Amino acid sequence: MARIGRLSTKGSVLLLCDMQEKFRPNIFQFTNIVNNAARLLQACRILGIPQILTEQYPKGLGPTVPELGADGLKPHTKTSFTMMIESVQSSLKSLDDPQQVILCGIEAQACIACTTFDLLERDMEVHIVADAVSSRSQTDRLFALSRLKQSGAFLTTTEAVLLQLVQDAKHPSFKEIQKLLAHPSPDTGLLAFYTVKEELAMSAVQTSCVKLSSRERKEEEERTTERRRNKH
Repeated sequence: MARIGRLSTKGSVLLLCDMQEKFRPNIFQFTNIVNNAARLLQACRILGIPQILTEQYPKGLGPTVPELGADGLKPHTKTSFTMMIESVQSSLKSLDDPQQVILCGIEAQACIACTTFDLLERDMEVHIVADAVSSRSQTDRLFALSRLKQSGAFLTTTEAVLLQLVQDAKHPSFKEIQKLLAHPSPDTGLLAFYTVKEELAMSAVQTSCVKLSSRERKEEEERTTERRRNKH
């Protein structure tokens, strides 16, 4: 049966990637990205979903920003672009190898991308929370999201994740989750993502038309050559 990407509180884990101080002035929509990630973290704590936090070379890039609210989470320090370092893999194994990953953080074209590829190669289901993921460049961010969707990751939003996890207003934790949804997520520039998709689609159409025109020209040349032969 094909995977449809239905999230569940069972067998899921939240990965929080490298939201550190030195990135603050350079990452597009940093404040809103971290605020959305913080809501995801709060929701996962309420729902009992485990969380894993990484930091990229904290000696140079600083600690995790306090507004994420990751107190109590011991960060896995790394230098590689993937989060799937040995200590993280050990943590996942201790959680009985969850099969659904909710992924947020920075940067989309680097650590988020490399982590996604590693998770997909392990046949894990990856849900990238697009409004909790960013890059220094909006271009890199949007094209990375498009690329990762092509590779098999599910793109979603903070509010969509929270609602999918509770599934029902009768869920015992719904009122707590509802408080996290009191204000809609801010616009983080994702509408441009659809412009990118449209441009890629248009480019594909144009390429197809060029190929078709070339084929038509070749066929016409062949017909002309054949007519000349028949005259002789």
